[in-house]
Amino acid sequence: MRYLIDTNIWIIYLKNVETKIRTRFETTDSSEIAVCSVAWAELLHGAQKYGDPAQREARVETTLQPFATLPFDLESARHYARTRDALERAGKIIGGNDLMIAAIALANDLTVVTHNNEEFSRVPGLRVEDWAV
Repeated sequence: MRYLIDTNIWIIYLKNVETKIRTRFETTDSSEIAVCSVAWAELLHGAQKYGDPAQREARVETTLQPFATLPFDLESARHYARTRDALERAGKIIGGNDLMIAAIALANDLTVVTHNNEEFSRVPGLRVEDWAV
């Protein structure tokens, strides 16, 4: 694995047929891509909000199923604690879910793929790419 995909990238992928993101997914081996339990939770929550929740949840599950799923585990928790402390000391804290996603990426030595560079770029040592630009 090389990439951990943030929720906002999955949302763009799910909503749009023709995007740079879709092209990147199609040209990147699925073994290089991971999704984390936090993104799963955010996407499944989003599925409950609009239209037919069961249909939307099934679409999320079908789309994400081919990719490895990484949990927020003890090593992630350690990275979370150190990173949150550093960000608080610098006055640059980010959202809790984004911090957990960043911690999972750091724990697994992955690059976060996001369209939210402003938040993730604050995390020391985190590699970030934006496939939407």
